[in-house]
Amino acid sequence: MRIATFKHQGQIQVGLVNINTQQVTVLEMPAAERHLGALPLIERAVAGQALPAQGATLPLSAVQLMAPIPHPRRNIFCVGKNYHAHAKEFANSGFDSSAKVGGDIPSVPIFFSKVPESVVGPTDTVLIPAQVSQAIDYEVELAVIIGRGGKGISKAQAMQHVWGYTIVNDVTARDRQVRRTPEGMTWYELGSGKAFDSGAPLGPCIVTADEIGDPQNLKLQSRVNGELRQSSTTGNMIWTCAQLIHFFSRNFTLKLGMVIITGTPAGTAWSVDKELGGKGI
Repeated sequence: MRIATFKHQGQIQVGLVNINTQQVTVLEMPAAERHLGALPLIERAVAGQALPAQGATLPLSAVQLMAPIPHPRRNIFCVGKNYHAHAKEFANSGFDSSAKVGGDIPSVPIFFSKVPESVVGPTDTVLIPAQVSQAIDYEVELAVIIGRGGKGISKAQAMQHVWGYTIVNDVTARDRQVRRTPEGMTWYELGSGKAFDSGAPLGPCIVTADEIGDPQNLKLQSRVNGELRQSSTTGNMIWTCAQLIHFFSRNFTLKLGMVIITGTPAGTAWSVDKELGGKGI
């Protein structure tokens, strides 16, 4: 299934997307649940309950797509430098001081979080006040939606805890991410560099895990004003989705509806734009 949350005639609705016909079929959810997007559907699935009845079918062109989970209940867990080529371009930016194995690859995942207020819809405007940043960058990433929670989840069992997948833009303030003292010391400030209002456009829809099959065989691309900037596959991840679920569940109890974003491929502006700190590869 492909699940979307959207507005139609001023009302929030949740529905099933048909990519072939470019239509969405409304699910007859209680009005009090619709603002939660896909979350009530995940709860129903975990409880073994059927989907709500189907209602009207609408053309996608007639609706305004929102984030499939418009109001996450908890922070989004994130990992940095999880693609080999991105780790290389990051190292060549001149700011890479993290622990490494084999040159450019961190010895353990670098993790941070984005606050729920970061989430906006896939076509919403990202609002960055001038006092927050003067150097905004894009990062396309696969997002994993947790269906069944748990703590200490093994890598072997990890994929049984996934309900679906979507896409996120991990919008990043590069001038906040890396700081330097006048003496030349460099440090990372992933909090203010990553977590701010509207800094995580999410969607357009969630594809359930049964339709994806192998999440390590997906293509990721991003474009800026129509220009292809990033193009890779999830097979180039350093740590797989299963490994990341295992990793995060060691420190945190994963809960239904949580979102884990899995890192970005090479091709960010950071790597080539000197104004953002990059020196190119």
